[in-house]
Amino acid sequence: MGVTVSHEWWRTAAIYQVYPRSFADGDGDGIGDLAGVRARLDHLVDLGVDAVWFGPWYPSPMADAGYDVADYRDVDPLFGTLDEARSLIADLHDRGLRSIVDIVPNHCSSEHAWFREALGARPGSPARDRFWFRAGRGEHGELAPNDWQSTFGGPAWTRLPDGDWYLHLFDPGQPDLNWDNAEVRAEFEDVLRFWFDLGADGIRIDSAAMCVKDPALPEVREGAPHPYVDQDGTHDIYRSWRAVADSYDPPRALIGEVWLADSERFAAYLRPDELHTAFNFDFLGCPWDAKELRRIIDDTFAAHAPVDAPPTWVLANHDVTRHVTRYGRADTGFDFALRGARHRLPTDPVLGLRRARAAALLTMALPGSVYVYQGDELGLPEVEDLPDEVRDDPMYLRTDGADPGRDGCRVPLPWTPDEPSFGFGGTPWLPQPRGWAGLAVSAQREDPASTLHLYRAALRLRRSLAGPMAWRDAPPEVLAFARPGGFVCVVNLSGGAVPLPPYEELLLASGELDDGRLPSDTAAWLRVLDSGA
Repeated sequence: MGVTVSHEWWRTAAIYQVYPRSFADGDGDGIGDLAGVRARLDHLVDLGVDAVWFGPWYPSPMADAGYDVADYRDVDPLFGTLDEARSLIADLHDRGLRSIVDIVPNHCSSEHAWFREALGARPGSPARDRFWFRAGRGEHGELAPNDWQSTFGGPAWTRLPDGDWYLHLFDPGQPDLNWDNAEVRAEFEDVLRFWFDLGADGIRIDSAAMCVKDPALPEVREGAPHPYVDQDGTHDIYRSWRAVADSYDPPRALIGEVWLADSERFAAYLRPDELHTAFNFDFLGCPWDAKELRRIIDDTFAAHAPVDAPPTWVLANHDVTRHVTRYGRADTGFDFALRGARHRLPTDPVLGLRRARAAALLTMALPGSVYVYQGDELGLPEVEDLPDEVRDDPMYLRTDGADPGRDGCRVPLPWTPDEPSFGFGGTPWLPQPRGWAGLAVSAQREDPASTLHLYRAALRLRRSLAGPMAWRDAPPEVLAFARPGGFVCVVNLSGGAVPLPPYEELLLASGELDDGRLPSDTAAWLRVLDSGA
């Protein structure tokens, strides 16, 4: 088939996120790998996505599931080889799919050659200048340079035997790189070229707004500029990266993980000479509420319009509680700060799945690009009852369990109803629930009522959608909008069934209609005479 040439494919793409260790196991060791992905490519083709984003597959001690990178130009033997990565990218291209590789620029692994060199060097040396080494406070330097806290819990500084402290905004095995250092900047531009030369069509940038720090290391204070998030100098990095991406024919795409509350500051990363797209976390965390969803959709378009960037629509990823579980609770939003408090609160799995299916049609009907996290298409819930001894996430380990961590959304996929691993291969590194047999890919493939069938149908129909959206009149708890060509999407978030507007054809619905009416927590795609857009 081959990849068709489109310089702006990222504006409308449906992108599937593969979390490599949990997608499919090709060698039987219980950990997903590149061989497993290659063996399951038919699933992605049949699903109808346009591109595949792979989480980190680099050599790593796995202090943070591979986001602690020891070598940015190789593949960890756990997942395969560099030649297999090259072949996988080629396989995707042969099947008409593009590839997106994860790049982690804020930090590397403590096993990276640079950091090992820094540990053996003297304080103040050029090797240490690639990182954030500082003397401590106090009479004998016994206090950390400041009171910054790790995203994973606990202090963001670790002291070495020689007295120096080093910064790690995540795990101690993830020392932060110093982006004021010219070697760091040159190294990552070369890393980009390495993967683009290997065939990658784009990169996803982890923690994209955190690379640059205020060298004065001030404390985090409300009302003051944040000392290590969204520093103005961050934009210089991505202007240089954009020049690298644009030097290829066709140009490569840059996709940022940018968590910012200020929409104008967020949009600044999407100016024409910086990133192409960034994840829409406001939408991901939004509760299942018509007013809030409409507000965030409007705000999203308003923020992106001045920089002519396409929005992204995201319901889940490898860091957040799966939305089937969230949507079944009384509090349906997502907030990292509240994850521990919400963990294992009562959830209605039937209600959660019904809402998740409706949300899928909502996201896929909106203009822009859409992301599908592996397992979304199967309607997988969060696995919240994992035994403590199998949990692997540093968020869980560094908070002594106060934060349940992210393992519950990373449980390996079920491919067939057959136990013990539901076709995943080997003994899975995280245990799968016994009840997942009915959610397996093969069990859903031929069932026209399955969530997999819904996703396949929606992704196929989505390809025909183009142009802007316009809201249509609807009751307060109903979202209705049109796009050119007579397409209308209606989502009912009210407590009862509502009448549908006059239509010529029911294209797709997330659940059965109720005597021609749209039931609660259900979405429908319609073909009408007048699109209203």
